[in-house]
Amino acid sequence: MAQRMALYMQDKHPIRYELEMVKYAEERGFSEIWQADTRLARDCIVMMSAFLTETKRLRFGSGILPIWTRNPVVIAASWSTMWELGGKVDGQGRLMLGLGAWWEPIASRVGVKRERPLQAMRENIEAIRQLFTMEEVTYQGDFVQLDRVKLDVAYGDTSPRDIPIYLGATGPKMLELAGEICDGVVLNYVVSVDYIREAVDQVRQGAEKAGRSLDEIDRPELLVCCLSDEDPEAAMMEGKTLVAYYLGTEPHIMKASKVDEELIQKVQEFVGWPASEEDYRRAAKLIPDDVVRNLMAVGTSEECRAKVAEYIAAGVTCPILYPMMNDIKPVIDAFADWEPS
Repeated sequence: MAQRMALYMQDKHPIRYELEMVKYAEERGFSEIWQADTRLARDCIVMMSAFLTETKRLRFGSGILPIWTRNPVVIAASWSTMWELGGKVDGQGRLMLGLGAWWEPIASRVGVKRERPLQAMRENIEAIRQLFTMEEVTYQGDFVQLDRVKLDVAYGDTSPRDIPIYLGATGPKMLELAGEICDGVVLNYVVSVDYIREAVDQVRQGAEKAGRSLDEIDRPELLVCCLSDEDPEAAMMEGKTLVAYYLGTEPHIMKASKVDEELIQKVQEFVGWPASEEDYRRAAKLIPDDVVRNLMAVGTSEECRAKVAEYIAAGVTCPILYPMMNDIKPVIDAFADWEPS
């Protein structure tokens, strides 16, 4: 059986082009698409709904929806609606819900106080899971208060929504929480293989706390793929640009992969949030090749497949490839029907 493969869509490519590539990925046997919602760029619900109408088999997940931006009942209603829109394949719904705690500085700049994110995340996940049963829910927490609430579908399908809940996690406590209470964890990107091994072990610890095994927790990972057989040097530069972005705007991810603190500080002199593509390009010149190769799949098809295989060996169940080149098709072709050796 071929390795389960997915694509990650953010805002790198035009929407109409992404729609075509999603359909092409379905034709080539990819299993799922994860749509970003982590910045103020594209709304995952709009994009996932569009993808659902253009496909027949693919599954779709949010990668990752911040819990602070929507009430848990609204989240449950949105996913219930998309669940109806997508229908079922082999008796299973086509939706996955990926939730996360957002990041700074974006949260504080829009007036969100990320207080006690672990507790807030636990309450949202528990409440939404109960709402997916389509039964009446009363939930009294510190962050979530529901008083006799249900998804009041009057004329449509009122059966329980089989929507697995994933937690997008980077830090050890959030990873452990994912193993404890979720169907899966969406592991972060622009991280090293060593980080993934440690992260998977933290998920394992959370699972064991709840009397579960690691095998019960799905572990897809966002994984940047800068692929070009014609111009691998251009692929490397694209990878450096993305690393510069994360060094400048989300240094907690870089610290998780033990990137040199001095390099982080140098890049932050060029890149903040929000930053322009020109800022990223200037900062990219500071990034050594070996840093990029340590954090993503970059180069030729063969080099990218070899790197993705390392992440799978470290415990990733489904690579969610984020194509950074302008042409997505070579990434799909390189990994269609692929099995890591």
